[in-house]
Amino acid sequence: MKLKLFLVCLLSTVGSAFAQAPAAVNSGSVSGKIIDKTTKEPIGYASVSVKDAGKVVTGAISQENGNFNIPNLELKAYTLEVQFIGYKPYSKAIVLSATDKTLNLGMIAIEAEATQLEGVNIVAERSNIVQKIDRKVVNVGKDLIASGTTASDIMNNVPTVSIDPQTKELSLRGNSNVRVLIDGKPSNVDAAQLLQQIPSSSIKQIELITSPSAKYNPEGMSGIINIILHKNASAGFNGSINTGVTFGITPKTNSALNLNYKVGKVNFYSNYGFNHGINANHGFVNSANPGLENLQNFEFRNLNNSHLLKLGMDYYINEKNTLSFYTNQNITHMDGYGKTTVDYFGLGNNDNFQSYNNENENKTQTYDLAFKHDFTKKGENIEFQANFSKTKNTEDTRYNNNSNASDGTLFSDSKSQNIVDGVTDYTQINIDYVNPLSESLKLELGAETRIQTTKNNFIATEAGNEYATPYNYTKDSDYNFTFNRNINAVYSNFSKQWNSKWSSQIGLRVEYYDISGDFARTESKFQSNLVPQSSNVDLKDRVTDDIFTVYPSAFINYTVNEKNSFNFNYSRRVDRPSIGQISPIREWTTPLMESRGNPSLEPQFTNSFEVNYTRNTKLGSITTGVFYRRISDEISRVVYNDPNDPSNNRKILSFDNFNNNNAYGVEASANLKFTKWWAANASADAYFKTVKGAVQNVNTGVLENAQVDVTSFNTRLNNTFTATKDLRFQLFGMYRGRDMSLQFERKEMYKADVGLTYNVFKGKGTITARYNDIFKNMRFAFDGEIPYRQYGAFYWESQTFYIGFNYMFGGGKNKALQRKQRDANETQSGGMF
Repeated sequence: MKLKLFLVCLLSTVGSAFAQAPAAVNSGSVSGKIIDKTTKEPIGYASVSVKDAGKVVTGAISQENGNFNIPNLELKAYTLEVQFIGYKPYSKAIVLSATDKTLNLGMIAIEAEATQLEGVNIVAERSNIVQKIDRKVVNVGKDLIASGTTASDIMNNVPTVSIDPQTKELSLRGNSNVRVLIDGKPSNVDAAQLLQQIPSSSIKQIELITSPSAKYNPEGMSGIINIILHKNASAGFNGSINTGVTFGITPKTNSALNLNYKVGKVNFYSNYGFNHGINANHGFVNSANPGLENLQNFEFRNLNNSHLLKLGMDYYINEKNTLSFYTNQNITHMDGYGKTTVDYFGLGNNDNFQSYNNENENKTQTYDLAFKHDFTKKGENIEFQANFSKTKNTEDTRYNNNSNASDGTLFSDSKSQNIVDGVTDYTQINIDYVNPLSESLKLELGAETRIQTTKNNFIATEAGNEYATPYNYTKDSDYNFTFNRNINAVYSNFSKQWNSKWSSQIGLRVEYYDISGDFARTESKFQSNLVPQSSNVDLKDRVTDDIFTVYPSAFINYTVNEKNSFNFNYSRRVDRPSIGQISPIREWTTPLMESRGNPSLEPQFTNSFEVNYTRNTKLGSITTGVFYRRISDEISRVVYNDPNDPSNNRKILSFDNFNNNNAYGVEASANLKFTKWWAANASADAYFKTVKGAVQNVNTGVLENAQVDVTSFNTRLNNTFTATKDLRFQLFGMYRGRDMSLQFERKEMYKADVGLTYNVFKGKGTITARYNDIFKNMRFAFDGEIPYRQYGAFYWESQTFYIGFNYMFGGGKNKALQRKQRDANETQSGGMF
């Protein structure tokens, strides 16, 4: 009953967070503020229900600051109940009469059910999902933390999100055009790399924002994934330490240390995360290219080390003004080894063998300064924020290439080296203003400037003997790419609460966007044992564009009753080509394939429509939704022959714009509690889309447009079994259905995990264990017919055992700093990383 009441109020009246309608003439209202009995901190999103003779009449949820207001009540006696997960229920008899229509209960202190360490973040045992007006919020519990050592590992266990096991590419609702934010802010680090740097134990929430409002940056067709990290602002000294080891083919370690010290008006905080380990995987591709039939075998092994450090300070100048500063320092180093063998079936072709050793290093520095002023009017505030980051990326890869004739003799032997240096500077400046015009109206205004500059230099050197001729050669290529992007925007949001049933928000964002890109290439070839001579080829390309665009958004929330609520929303989005999609510098290469960008790419625009329905039952809440996307100038993959390869065997993988496209889907998720000892989170989704692109006709060599209709189905089920107060077990299962691209069909994959958590040291410590992919079913398998028959599979360390330990220390009473997180569009407490 407790869980039911909480979910009823939480999901059916979420719109009341904006404002409350004034009471009718012949009705009353009750209000108050929910706080923690021990820490005196406000509790947001607690369920408040009003009962008449034991039956729920209506309810609300507390706002972030703990306040609640329930209007339009008949003048009579009621019972008011307050419930929140992890706290004991609170009950109080109240009476509304003609002489006392408006009842303010003041501070309502609720008590935690279990002993908690004061001032330190408490991680729930079980993850749960909350549907809000414009997003789904996944509150990360110990079950998700134990599913992997990094953010990348646990994302596959989040509904509607998936991570490609080979490329680590992130997708939302079956589409990889998704924007990733950390605490509401962008990062220069590639999303795939960034998610592997963040320790899973540092994550508090994952927000899935599939239809963002005008306040958000409009990039990302599928929407935004915002990862919120743990924070704290407790008096005195406190913190936590998390450490764990994953045992697979090779062991991997993951640790995080969180420290916080608050004294007087100043709060200092820091976080350090460390990841170390070897990732090993292998695979094969069997290709039936006519006349060039072959079997390719791949082996990869990478040693990764990453350090993530955050240092920050909050200065409470007075009750109205707050100044905050923090810096992030990320260092990632990878040493890799790989080999590719191409074995041709026919006698007329030479087998190829390529091995490589590479060293990659990525360094990112981020500096953030924010100032917030609260006006005298309650809820009115203005915030200024400036963010600057610099990323340096270096790569040094050395290749050995051998080609053997059909009789096994060496046909050619060459060595090559690729050196890549890249620097990206990113500056973002925001000013945001919020003004509650009345109890039922709120206005938000803001402006934003983003400036990005990227410089890449790529040097390729190749040396060896060519076609077994008696001379050696050296070939040098020097590529330089400079990219500048400037975006200036203003936005406004206007929200309205009509009554206890209807709430809405409309918004408009206006942006001016301009880019410029310069690409220069110089190639030279030197012949050493003939008459020395050289030839130089100089090529230059320039890309420019400027666009003025309007992005509207609209949200409507309708609460039928305490059991049923609907949400309707619309937003316009844009997918601007990334630097990797534009840059003509190669991203990766194998003997038969190379990936590079297309400087001529145009942005793609998407109109997104979405409807969600929430139903509260005796077991819990169930949310279902449907969405439709209309996509213009869609960016998609193209495959064509390398024009510099006379054999027409080597392919180029790139990008291009195509005609308009449609995508739609359905999804459902549920938080259910069957008994006191058994609870579950379940989700399922199905996506329908048309994939467009261009492939080269294997017979004619002509680049032809192609398309394929795709239906994809996915489902997840996470069970939690409570054995004792301190011991819990988890059983997780997932199924990812077949998917289609232009070239191949990706086969289905599925897995099952088991785990447990055990509390020690009177709840201050937790031991976590998890066995992932117990039946070893996970692999990336594919089968295709375009442009010719090919099939294969890739395997990685999916079957692993994780053991981890978490310990919280320190004390002090919490005094939260209320500060808007940019792009999170919600108030978060400042402090620990």
